[in-house]
This record gives sequence, structure tokens and C-alpha cells, in this order.
Amino acid sequence: MEKPYVVGIDIGGQTAKIGLVDARGNVLVQTAIKSNDTDDYKKFIKNLSDAVTALVSKSYSMKDVRGIGIGAPNANYYKGTIEGAVNLTWGGQQEIPFSEYMSKTIGLPVKLTNDANAAALGEMTYGVARGMKDFIMITLGTGVGSGIIVNGNLLYGHDSNAGELGHVTMVRQNGRLCGCGKAGCLEAYCSATGVARTAREMLETTEKKSILRNIPAETITSKDVFEAAVEGDALAKDIFEFTGNMLGAALADFVVFSSPEAIVLFGGLTRSGDLLMKPVVESLNRNVMPRWKNKIKVLFSQLKESDAAILGASALAWELGSEG
Repeated sequence: MEKPYVVGIDIGGQTAKIGLVDARGNVLVQTAIKSNDTDDYKKFIKNLSDAVTALVSKSYSMKDVRGIGIGAPNANYYKGTIEGAVNLTWGGQQEIPFSEYMSKTIGLPVKLTNDANAAALGEMTYGVARGMKDFIMITLGTGVGSGIIVNGNLLYGHDSNAGELGHVTMVRQNGRLCGCGKAGCLEAYCSATGVARTAREMLETTEKKSILRNIPAETITSKDVFEAAVEGDALAKDIFEFTGNMLGAALADFVVFSSPEAIVLFGGLTRSGDLLMKPVVESLNRNVMPRWKNKIKVLFSQLKESDAAILGASALAWELGSEG
């Protein structure tokens, strides 16, 4: 009899979210621990393993857990390592043997991938892309991440680093500086922080009236822009139009190399709904090669945001074998 559960873990800069998941994609129980209270990865892994055991053992049995899937920044799927993750207090080392050490600590097989790839797996296993074999997942949060599914498999590349679509260059001359060190990246314009940067730039370069002018410029967030747009603020609508046009143009380029059935958008910025979706779709179809015009579906993720990170990571663990 196959083991009926897996554990999904999403490791972020502040917290690690943990959930026990069944084959139908139900998060049965979940918890979270701090991920930034130590600079020793071995101590963090011990804390994480203890938290998993405590969570599962409350109402279930560790004997029924097939394995653990983890999504984390700078994770290398092939090696099971986390490499140079500067946003993790214990992650600055060049190569941390995370999967191997955690597997030894907790006594279960562990698989690891980066967080955007985990989101793509979650969407394919449980979400709007269920049944699709070719699609691109774009995560629109603090940054822009991506996971590329080709013929039912994640595209990793030779070194597990494929799919950094947030760092394609959209503005060649005098582009915004990106956190990756380059300038003009998609992430610098179409992430939540990019939307806020666009707002500040437009407030400086236009005389157009806006309720955003009542907010100190340095504190403006994408949420502020969304709320202003909902109230009919013309400048806020211009900001979403600019963002959507750029994202759609990028998607048109992405379509060329993998010919996906769909592009799935996920993350906090998607809460803006048609304010973002309408210009994205229009720009995609305006910029894409004629053979793909009006043929690529653009979809919002249907996964519950509170569960999505755990579900994405858990999807990895179903690949792991189990004892009868």
C-alpha cells in the first residue's frame, strides 16, 4: 500500500511554511517556523525537522509520509543544494547540502527545487494547469519568478538554473537597476516593487492629478496603486497599463521558445484582476508572431494563495518512491 501523504515546505526569508498534503491536494494540517533566527543551516534543518515531526504526529503518523518536497530560493534540483541564498540568514555559503542533511536528520527522502519551479509543479498537479503538458508559470510578487513546463516536465537546464525569465532585459538603455545586478530586467518593472517604482516615476514626470499624491512617495506600494485604480484614479490606471504592456511584450517573447498552451500568472499582483490582465493579453497578442496570435491562454492561478506555496513544494514529493 502506498503511503498516502507528503510534506510540502516553502522556505522564505522570514518563515518556513510546512504542510501535510494528501493526494487530492488538501493541506490537512500546517504550521510555520522562523527561518531567520539562526545563521547555522544545520540548526535550522534540525528545527525544521522537529517541526515537521511535531506537526504530523499530532493527528497522523510519520510512517504514512512518502517524503518531503521543498521550495526554496537558489535551490539546485539536481544537487539538492541551496547555493548563495543571501536572503536566508544561514544561506550565504556557496553550497549547502540541504536535501542530504535533512534526509539524514528526519529519516525521509527529500527533494528540493526553487520556489518558482515549485509553484509551477503545484499548478500542474493541483491547479488551473492540471492536465497541461506545456505551460509557463509566472510569479508576480516582490520579484518576478518563472517555472517552465515542457512535455510535462520542468525545464531545469544543465545546471538547474533555467527559467530566470524575470531577468530578461526589457529596457536596453538606461534601464532600472535590478536586484540581480543587471539593469532593465522585467522584474524591475513588473514585480510589485516595480509597480511602486513606476508610480513614483510617473508622479515625478506628470502633472496628472492623483490620490497617490496624498501618500509619501517613498512609501507607495502596489496595493496603494491598486486601491487608487479601483477608485477610478487615472494615473493609477496608467501605471497598470504600462506594467501590463511590458509584461505582455515579455510573454510574447517567451511564447516563441516553448510554444506553451497557456501562461499562468500567480502572486500578489494578480489580485488586481482585469486592471493587469486586460493590458497583458492585448500586449501579448499585439507583439506575438501571427501563428500564436489569440491562441495562447493567459490564466490566473486557481490555487488558494495561503496553500499554494506548500502545495507547490509537496508536488515534488509525489515523485519519491514509497515502500509497500
